Amino acid sequence: MEKFTFSVLISGNGSNLQAMIDAIKEKKIKGSINCVLSNNVDAYGLKRAKKVNIPTEILDHKKFNSREKFDASMIKILEKYSPDLIVLSGFMRILSPFFIKHYLGRILNIHPSLLPKYPGLNTHQRVLNGGDQYHGITIHFVDETLDGGPICAQSKLRVKTQSIQKLEAEIHALEHDLYPKVINWFGEGRLKLLKGVACLDQQPIATGIQI
Repeated sequence: MEKFTFSVLISGNGSNLQAMIDAIKEKKIKGSINCVLSNNVDAYGLKRAKKVNIPTEILDHKKFNSREKFDASMIKILEKYSPDLIVLSGFMRILSPFFIKHYLGRILNIHPSLLPKYPGLNTHQRVLNGGDQYHGITIHFVDETLDGGPICAQSKLRVKTQSIQKLEAEIHALEHDLYPKVINWFGEGRLKLLKGVACLDQQPIATGIQI
């Protein structure tokens, strides 16, 4: 079997990317990152990638007059690397149906809420405003619904602070632990999208694995 490879799409700091790099080094992900692509030339995640000699690509979305044209160019770049999986890591672009269909069942995203609760932005503030007891993260396959694809896994914590900064740091810790695990499930052939349902070891996980 050929070695599992995946490409990571970023727009900013890339803290989850760093968690993936560390997990590969520690053999927690049995595979490698073959490309880090960013729509932002100043994304710090590009420096993280270059530090460990991962190929980087920059594609400025502002140079395109449609999502479809941007995504077509992104596909052209990614196809040079033939990734088994596309991993979204703080990629602040909504993918077009064209891109999603091209990689259907091979795109993972992480979202800082317990979906289906709080899709979109500002999830930490919304959790605090709502007085929620729990907050967490969701990893899901990407489909054409915003933050609404089949859920693979979730992790949660009890909300014990009213500080957005502290809550965000706690959520990041969950992300850095869970995302590499789920990526490795995919790499081992355990996690698949079958007939629109996320499955682990051939068993449906429609509500996601709680970790």
